[in-house]
Amino acid sequence: MMRATWRGLPAKQHEVGWEPGLEVPGADGSLLRTDHYFPRTEGDFPTLLVRSPYGRGLPWSPLFGVLFAEQGFHVVLQSCRGTAGSGGRFDLWRNEAADGQATVSWLRQQPWFTGILGTIGPSYLGYVQWALALDPPPELKAMVVQVGLHDPHALFYEGGALRLETALAVGVGMTYQHQGLMPLMRATLRLQRGLRKITTARPLRGAHVPALGEVPWLDGVMTHPDADDPHWNGASVAEAAERSAVPTALVTGWHDALADQTFQQFARLRRSGCAASLLVGPWTHTSALQQGWPEVFAESLAWLRAHLCGDPSGLRPTPVRVHVGGENAWRDLDDWPPAATTADWFPAANGSLDRQAPVESGPLASFRYDPDDPTPSVGGPLLSRRAGAQDNGTLEARDDVLTFTSAPLTEAVDVLGPVSARLRIATDTGHADVFARLCEVDARGRSTNICDGLVRLRTTGQTPAEVTVPMSATAHHFAAGHRIRLQVSGGAHPRYARSPGTGETPVEATRLQPVHLTLHTGSALRLPQGTP
Repeated sequence: MMRATWRGLPAKQHEVGWEPGLEVPGADGSLLRTDHYFPRTEGDFPTLLVRSPYGRGLPWSPLFGVLFAEQGFHVVLQSCRGTAGSGGRFDLWRNEAADGQATVSWLRQQPWFTGILGTIGPSYLGYVQWALALDPPPELKAMVVQVGLHDPHALFYEGGALRLETALAVGVGMTYQHQGLMPLMRATLRLQRGLRKITTARPLRGAHVPALGEVPWLDGVMTHPDADDPHWNGASVAEAAERSAVPTALVTGWHDALADQTFQQFARLRRSGCAASLLVGPWTHTSALQQGWPEVFAESLAWLRAHLCGDPSGLRPTPVRVHVGGENAWRDLDDWPPAATTADWFPAANGSLDRQAPVESGPLASFRYDPDDPTPSVGGPLLSRRAGAQDNGTLEARDDVLTFTSAPLTEAVDVLGPVSARLRIATDTGHADVFARLCEVDARGRSTNICDGLVRLRTTGQTPAEVTVPMSATAHHFAAGHRIRLQVSGGAHPRYARSPGTGETPVEATRLQPVHLTLHTGSALRLPQGTP
């Protein structure tokens, strides 16, 4: 079934054995339910550790247990404490380092363990790898972090705004996926049916309970927006990459909700002098392990064979491989981001976007953001099926969305690296969000989102404030005849919790205030342009 689903997987090398339901002592003595997959072949094989809060069945059993055991690895697939039969209570991020170390101690007692260990896994399964790497055991020789995080706060907040839809999606996954497919599907359906009611509730706090039940850690996330709040102490394991010596392969997608964290991980590993590779595909957080799995599996297997088995033959010659949108091709690079020249594109009052700054200063355009009819989110780095590149035509037809568009390009433009917008904005209430998005407009006039970002804005009177909106990064080829578009609005709901316009936190707000926003000259879309 797996090979029919994913064409291009390497041939099976070994039959696979399975020891289910092993009990491994956690750091506090809680028994962590663990399955062991292994090659049914005489000989010594390295071990892969996969720790998950999402259960040990689909998709983890076939993706990691079976496929990697077939290729000559022992695979230890373990449920985090408080999930899928493991003892203790699950507490987001707080126990992973200690339980990972306890599991390695158990491995040392197993007769089949050779002392050569790797780790692998996506999303939160990447977080547990970084947690173990805070104090890496000597046996740890390689890591493969796929669409993985190191900073939970940055998963849930961007630019001061709550990533509401992401928080709810993680709440469903963490609470129900380890219980099995049917409980997860029922909870997902309840959330989908009640999404509008939940995300527009006043106050927002507690509105998810009818769909998800009481989820204490989710309430903690929603009521502690400040990264410096003691609530988040110990949550980030970013320092693991700062001083890591464990060779690490990183995988993400341009529309992955954790792409920025992956780029940060790669930069830290490179600064520390650690061997690292980066693969960035045309994927979302979930499609990387679906449509993208043949590429992701091949990349992961080559890295593990090189660093656990001494076989570097499958490694590519450069540390970085990115998929370039617009030309649908892969490009090998020596580093990320590559060297590029930052080009400013300036919006004008007539709706154009040009390399020349406007001669006259003053307001460019205004719009009214009404939190009672919030600007909707379309595509982008979500955790749902609506993620990714989408047609923005209906969105851009709204009165609360500004667009500034270049003339048809006379020659191709390559954008490779971090994108941002420098915006000068005034508001009448002093409290607003500003959302900026880079789009490509093709020859037929279809506008498709490339990358974007949002920041919470505070202004004084009608004096414009200058704010930089980080818009993640991209590798995109704008063909001759296509146009570059900057999109500006006051939000993207329910991807982000709507700004109430009053200065109250979105989680506690009960009153909504429409806001008028005015974009001024001096604003610019900043693109890292390379040579096509």
